[in-house]
Amino acid sequence: MNKRIVKLGLVLSLLLSSSAFATSPSAEDVELYIVTPADSATVTSPVKIVFGLSGMGVAPAGVKRENTGHHHLLIDQDELPEPGKPMGGNVRHFGGGQTEVELTLEPGEHTLQLILGDHFHIPHEPMVVSEKITIIVE
Repeated sequence: MNKRIVKLGLVLSLLLSSSAFATSPSAEDVELYIVTPADSATVTSPVKIVFGLSGMGVAPAGVKRENTGHHHLLIDQDELPEPGKPMGGNVRHFGGGQTEVELTLEPGEHTLQLILGDHFHIPHEPMVVSEKITIIVE
């Protein structure tokens, strides 16, 4: 096997370990919320979801600025992402700094929750998380 590939694999393993990332602090009076739809709303698909944030700013992924982050949307998730590690899996990333989205969701009950991630997609410390809302898609 090529020694360069092995070295690259070792470097990537180190970068992806939780100790390789410094957690970005969140502002004291920050609030993250879903503007629309409202909790318990009955909607049709596609669903327009508007994100709200006060006390911090929005910056695209990869841009490191104090008191900023970008949105991540959890759909039908029971648990929050692991602190101190990049968010992955079934998390919708809005690394371009988007503040709204239209999503096609299957009919039925769904939960929505926002979490702010820093320039590396890592939750801030303490985590900036919206309340979880429930919607019904007809």
